[in-house]
Amino acid sequence: MKYSISDVNASAETPAAITPRHRTVRSFVVRAGRMTTGQQKAMDELWPRFGLVFDTQPIDMDALFGRSAPRVLEIGFGNGDHLASLASTRPEADFIGIEVHRPGVGHLLHLASQGNLSNVRVSCHDAIEVLTEQLPAASLDELLLLFPDPWHKKRHNKRRIVQDSFLDLVASRLKPEGVLRMATDWLPYAEHMLECLQRSKHFVNLSPTGDWMPRDAHRSPTRFERRGERLGHEVRDLAARRVANS
Repeated sequence: MKYSISDVNASAETPAAITPRHRTVRSFVVRAGRMTTGQQKAMDELWPRFGLVFDTQPIDMDALFGRSAPRVLEIGFGNGDHLASLASTRPEADFIGIEVHRPGVGHLLHLASQGNLSNVRVSCHDAIEVLTEQLPAASLDELLLLFPDPWHKKRHNKRRIVQDSFLDLVASRLKPEGVLRMATDWLPYAEHMLECLQRSKHFVNLSPTGDWMPRDAHRSPTRFERRGERLGHEVRDLAARRVANS
């Protein structure tokens, strides 16, 4: 799932209102995308029901969902098929999805309404800022980062979202024993992810061999995963548990 951003303009009630603040290095680029009529209708009509407007104050998760439950965050959900499937098959858990590509957001809003998925909330904002300012510490049971932009060129590697500082931030938002799951079809990025995990004092790799994990049984193939497989790329999955006393 590529982490990319579309142009956003101004309105107080929809994701178009949200203008990401400046960070020195971003892990996404501005990418325009044409909204279908259905996607735009979903944005207009369903955002008040499922949308999570960015705020610099930490949110009350129980108030947001109207209950206390396990919480899962997916960063860069693409078109939302995977997240909608998870929410449908795991009604006992609540799901927050972050994606800055508006057509994908519109598609997930439509899926959430179609499936009456009351356990889904959608953010159209910079994931780092949402993690840093809006999500409370130790509020997540699981975080998913599936097929982020690998930034293939060496001079662009600094733009990769997975860095040591990112893992520190993720650890602060996961509950003790919470799980981080990542996947990529780009081997150099997979190796980079693994190196970051090995350096981190906050995580223990769940792989019995110390590297890759079998594909998560809950993960349905994403559009980017299927494309990578068509290109002959081998998918690498990683899973790590937050050290309880970190």
